[in-house]
This record gives sequence, C-alpha cells and structure tokens, in this order.
Amino acid sequence: MPEGLSVTGLLEHLQVDLGRVAVELNRSLVRKRDWAQTVVEANALVEVVHFVGGGRS
Repeated sequence: MPEGLSVTGLLEHLQVDLGRVAVELNRSLVRKRDWAQTVVEANALVEVVHFVGGGRS
C-alpha cells in the first residue's frame, strides 16, 4: 500500500464501499468522521468490518 494514506485513502485504494464498514486501527475504533485525518502508519494493524443486513424472514 502507498505510504501516508489516510483511512479513507486506504479504503479507496482497496476499493472498499465506505458506506457499510467500521475500521479499527491498532485495535482502536476509528470514527468515520476521523477517517480523512487519520494516517495509517507502516506496520499498523488494520481491521475492516463489513456490515451485512439480513435476519429471519
């Protein structure tokens, strides 16, 4: 991944739909409003969780 990307930039680089995900950076949740200003440093632990709808019919 290119250096110096924000969380938003990383998600866009990975072609992740920004609408239905949550992001943890080094085991801390990053608020969506902070994604653009939060830089992903080298060797950071990033977890992207996709929300999936569904349930019983």
